[in-house]
Amino acid sequence: MSNTILIRLPTVIARVGLSRSSIYEKIKQGKFPSPVKIGPRASAWVENEIETWLASCVENRDNRQEVQ
Repeated sequence: MSNTILIRLPTVIARVGLSRSSIYEKIKQGKFPSPVKIGPRASAWVENEIETWLASCVENRDNRQEVQ
C-alpha cells in the first residue's frame, strides 16, 4: 500500500505562502498541482506533489541566478 498523505487547503496555503485565490488561479493555468476530491464537498492535495512543486520553484530560482 502507498504512503500517500493528503493535506487540506489551510495546510497548503501555510506551506506555499499563496492565497486561496492564487492557488486556484495557478491550478487553472496548469502551474500548480490539482486537488483530489475526497468527498462531495471536500478536496485535498497530495503532499508529495506540493513538495515537488516547491522544490521546482527553488530550482527555477537557482537556475536564474546561475544565468546572471
